[in-house]
Amino acid sequence: MNAESDERQEVAKSAASQAAAGESASGGPGFGSRAPQFIQKSRALHLSWQVGVFIVGLAVVIIGIIMLPLPGPGWLVIFAGMAIWATEFVWAQLVLRWTKRKVTEAAQRALDPRVRKRNLILTTIGVVICAAAVTVYVWKFGLVMPWKIKE
Repeated sequence: MNAESDERQEVAKSAASQAAAGESASGGPGFGSRAPQFIQKSRALHLSWQVGVFIVGLAVVIIGIIMLPLPGPGWLVIFAGMAIWATEFVWAQLVLRWTKRKVTEAAQRALDPRVRKRNLILTTIGVVICAAAVTVYVWKFGLVMPWKIKE
């Protein structure tokens, strides 16, 4: 447990030093708050800014969770809420960076020619099976809907 908190403290220290420099080692924006400078100067104003960002991000994430079983881009909205949180919180920046890395890896795997060939073959087999089932249904019952079939 102490090792984990030590690691978090090291990440927080490096994030603070990177935020002071304005960039991370990878050349992109560093960890930490992206609030305007006049907000960061006042502790009370910065804390209320963080609370506001958290509430707005939480609302967007909750809307995304509600959209998961409903029609709509639920995961996209959840990631948008995470991006809102990532403007202010290091933990959200780390989660977002991890998610981006995993999505990129999955996209690279999906573009692999062997995987594309396998997916194309499986899709073709599925379409042939569905077409055969529809053909058998139409041959046996004609163009009658299943709920209107009389034995």
